[in-house]
Amino acid sequence: MINSGKKCLLVTSFGTTYPEIDKACIAATEKRIADGFPGYEVRRAYTSEIVRKILRERDGLQVDNLRIALKKLRDDSFREVIIQPLHIIPGEEYHEKILKVVAEFRNDFERIAVGNPLLTTVNDYAKTIEALKTQLPDHCSDQAVVLMGHGSDHPSNAGYACLQLMLMDVLPQVYVGTVEGYPALEHILPKLKAARCKKVVLMPFMLVAGDHAHHDLAGNGDNSWKSVLEKEGYQVEVYFHGLGENPAFREIYLQHAKDCMAGAEDL
Repeated sequence: MINSGKKCLLVTSFGTTYPEIDKACIAATEKRIADGFPGYEVRRAYTSEIVRKILRERDGLQVDNLRIALKKLRDDSFREVIIQPLHIIPGEEYHEKILKVVAEFRNDFERIAVGNPLLTTVNDYAKTIEALKTQLPDHCSDQAVVLMGHGSDHPSNAGYACLQLMLMDVLPQVYVGTVEGYPALEHILPKLKAARCKKVVLMPFMLVAGDHAHHDLAGNGDNSWKSVLEKEGYQVEVYFHGLGENPAFREIYLQHAKDCMAGAEDL
């Protein structure tokens, strides 16, 4: 049983080097979670060391990684820590930079627990599709939406293919691709041709519309998804917003944190 000692909700994301995107996506999601956790102090941690280094050297801004954040909470005599990741899949970042780090501190708090990333259970996929519907354009027979996820060589990359299968049942002209995993854009192109699409709306399927969105999705380089699709003859529109800007996705993360608080096993 948790006593009345200090409690923290530690919101953990990959991070971003774009201040305006931080405000619109990460900070906005942190605030929504904080609103649902009265009595908890809310802090943040970034799992990307590259992002942390850029912010420190460019802006003089120090954002803790998870290990440093947990050391500070231990030193500040917190008794309960709920960690809510804002990652999309339970991939390498989640296992190596969150779960493994948290395991080091399992004896330092009365309770320490970790919530789920966005895509963890089948119900998560269904909720994600409902959240996507709130930002999709009106359906047109000659228009497709292509989502760009990050992708990974971790087994959890299969989550993108699972999401695609579920989308086929309800939103057949919404396609999922990844920058660094399967499926890639090359696997989507034949589907666009078969569907006789003329227009493609590109959307980041990431918490933030950061570097990948600026360069790999919508950049001017020959290999960006926008450039490739335009060369194929498609009219291309870019929806330049991360998932964190969508209130429906913030609600999913909030619910994951609440589920963790209510029933997650202590680590």
